[in-house]
Amino acid sequence: MRRHRQFTKPSPIFLAAGYAERLVRRLIAQELILSFVPDGEQRTWRTLTRMKLQLRCDRVRVQNQMECLLEEMRIKLSIVVSDLLGASGLRMLLALAKGKSDPKKSAQLGDERLRCTEEQLVDALTGRPQPMYREMLALQLERLQLIDSQIAKLNALIAQAMKPHQEAVMRLAEVPGLGVDSAQQIIAEVGAQASTFPSAAELTSWVGTCAGKDESAPNRTTAAAPRKGINICGGY
Repeated sequence: MRRHRQFTKPSPIFLAAGYAERLVRRLIAQELILSFVPDGEQRTWRTLTRMKLQLRCDRVRVQNQMECLLEEMRIKLSIVVSDLLGASGLRMLLALAKGKSDPKKSAQLGDERLRCTEEQLVDALTGRPQPMYREMLALQLERLQLIDSQIAKLNALIAQAMKPHQEAVMRLAEVPGLGVDSAQQIIAEVGAQASTFPSAAELTSWVGTCAGKDESAPNRTTAAAPRKGINICGGY
């Protein structure tokens, strides 16, 4: 009988040493492109703007939970009011959380600029608000107020931290589709100077917004970005 030759698996230490040796040779030959590492000031901007973006996501999550709770109460306020957390919507939600169950009185809290009629508001506010649901709604409104206050504090901190680059922020905010918030977050992620990246192609590659180039002969296997993009414009 033939005996098959047994191969032993190389140890992880041996493999790591081989990888390190190849990397050193490529580094000496200047074949490696070092990753972009922002300085301490920019890392502070990035931490502030990312925390603000996370709070905005939390605010959307609270709004979704609030709409689900209103569905349980058989209240269809979000159908007739375009912005549930606008001035009119918040007044009616606060009245509902405080135990005011008369739909006609709650409908009078709506602003005159609402596109729905008073009858539609009364019909949307007519439901079965149980005491336990009111308590839960009050908790969600308190959490919403806390998130809004934290976002306001972060806005002040970001404006103070980026004050030396206020001109760059305002110039970038003039781009169609962007605003001050988006401009602040873009600068926090890629820097205030355009010279940080040698070309626009390298910038889009680092951000993760360029299309993939994974091709084999005439077949293109994917058009997805080679890396997950940085959410620099989402949520604004």
